This record gives sequence, structure tokens and C-alpha cells, in this order.
Amino acid sequence: MDLDAFRRSLSASEPPAELALAVQALWWDAKGDWDKAHDCAQAQDDAAGAWVHAYLHRKEGDAANAGYWYRRAGRAAARHDLAEEWTAILRALLGEG
Repeated sequence: MDLDAFRRSLSASEPPAELALAVQALWWDAKGDWDKAHDCAQAQDDAAGAWVHAYLHRKEGDAANAGYWYRRAGRAAARHDLAEEWTAILRALLGEG
């Protein structure tokens, strides 16, 4: 799946089944469901899941918790716009970045 197909999938009521949990988390975040997004990110116990988890806590305003998850992901804490970070993470997880 590429970024355009992902964006088109947002018109559905459920994410495409083939998406990894971290990507599903970004899908739910784009749909405005932080809790489902968090559940998906937390269920993927690897660097990708931790990166999305960090983004979600940053979006929530919990900088300390976000910092923990950025460290778990092996990434520096993001400082740019949340929408830019969302796109950068998605591109990376889809293999486009």
C-alpha cells in the first residue's frame, strides 16, 4: 500500500486487514480515534509500534511519556508539526521514506 491508497482507505469504517498494527494505529488516529490508535500501537511491540506510540503521546500532550517511547523506538523526540510527523512515520512504515 502507498500513501495515496492509505488516504483513500480512510473512507472505510475499518482499516485494511493487511496493515501492520502500527500503521493501523495511524489509520485510527487519522479517523480521530486516539484510544483505538493507542491500542494498536501498544500491541505492536517493536520500534515501529514504539515510534507511533511516541507520536500519539506527543499529540496527547504527554511529553514525558512520549519521550520514553521515542527512546524505545531509537528516535529523537520530534519537534516539528504533528501532521508532518504523522506523514513522515506513515511514509517510513509504508516503505516510502
